Amino acid sequence: MSSPNLIGEGLPPRLPLKPLESALEELLARAAPLSGVDVASTFEADGRVLAEDLVSALNVPAHDNSSMDGYALRCADWMSDDTVLEVNQRIAAGSSGSHLKTASAARIFTGAPIPPGADAVVMQEECDIIPAASPDAKPLLRLRSRPQPGQWIRRAGEDVAAADVVLRQGTRLGPAALGLAASIGFDRLRLAPQVRVALFSTGDELVMPGEVAPEAMRPGAIYNSNRFFLRALLVRMGCVVTDLGIVPDKLDATVAALSGASKQHDLILTSGGVSVGEEDHIKPAVQALGQLCLWQIAMKPGKPFAYGQVGKAHFIGLPGNPVSSFVTFLMLVRPFVLKLQGVYRLAPETIALPAHFTWSKADKRREFLRVKLNAFGGLDLFANQSSGVLTSAVWADGLVDNPPGKTIAPGDLVQFMPFSALMV
Repeated sequence: MSSPNLIGEGLPPRLPLKPLESALEELLARAAPLSGVDVASTFEADGRVLAEDLVSALNVPAHDNSSMDGYALRCADWMSDDTVLEVNQRIAAGSSGSHLKTASAARIFTGAPIPPGADAVVMQEECDIIPAASPDAKPLLRLRSRPQPGQWIRRAGEDVAAADVVLRQGTRLGPAALGLAASIGFDRLRLAPQVRVALFSTGDELVMPGEVAPEAMRPGAIYNSNRFFLRALLVRMGCVVTDLGIVPDKLDATVAALSGASKQHDLILTSGGVSVGEEDHIKPAVQALGQLCLWQIAMKPGKPFAYGQVGKAHFIGLPGNPVSSFVTFLMLVRPFVLKLQGVYRLAPETIALPAHFTWSKADKRREFLRVKLNAFGGLDLFANQSSGVLTSAVWADGLVDNPPGKTIAPGDLVQFMPFSALMV
């Protein structure tokens, strides 16, 4: 007599989920930096990655200069509180002064070069000026306290010395770095090429905002939120994004979308369709066109994750649940894209902070909890940690990286990853 037909009978045994650290190591090993170099204006390089070291050809500042409006003088000329010095020259930024005579001072302004012979600057608020006694005389300077050698002087090369490597290849440029590049004379920069990303979502339930009014939504339909935050994250990273919209839940449509995207892009990024349901077609479609190398990660939220190759393009499939998609992007896609760009610093910033909450539901997977900094220097937990609650990612200031099997009690130190460092 035959046994009853049980659900799952005949299926291959389920493989254990791959730990996140192992998956990330394998993912990054496959992410060779893109070849080629772009040249762009320093004005247009925000968020881009340097393709070469920037070496300074000059000192910054180029000369000793005043960091205050005041008076340049020689400390040895001060003898007592009654000492007065003749003010016999005026030095503004962009000009230069003459050698400072004994018992004299120079009126000087912020950024102006220190005249030869001077060894200190006194702020104008700490001086008294005695007007000139006659048209041919000079005003006199009386100091309210003894000056100290070197005070309020910025030394030549204090910021940057000639021949210094100021910014290294692989640096992702932000506003301060762009200013630094400009300060050593670079108006154009050699940059790593931008990663070309094809982005699409799968799911017959998805509807684009604006296409259907909320009151007219059919049963089971949802607005496509993932498409918006994934595109924004990619653009912030300096990628060139091609939005391919929503692909129907059909194998032939998924194969066609992947095949077309692979011809002109470095990376294909999808959301949805990477689970194990009958309407999840990403896995067989990738396998039909190339190879699938990673499948399902031991992380929460975000278990349904896939990596493979379609032609010469990398493929990454993210979960459909919005928070799962958001977190897996930050933990896996972000470092992968940075590696393609040639960035040398890939690990996210973490800060040890006290938990001001209880987490008693330890999971076998590594968890990423949405938390907010509070006024007491600790972290509060968003009440609903479901993978579908996108409001948690808006409310939160970052994520707690919680190891597998770990509960959290109030006062425990946890590893906090701020969104401010993950979304720039």
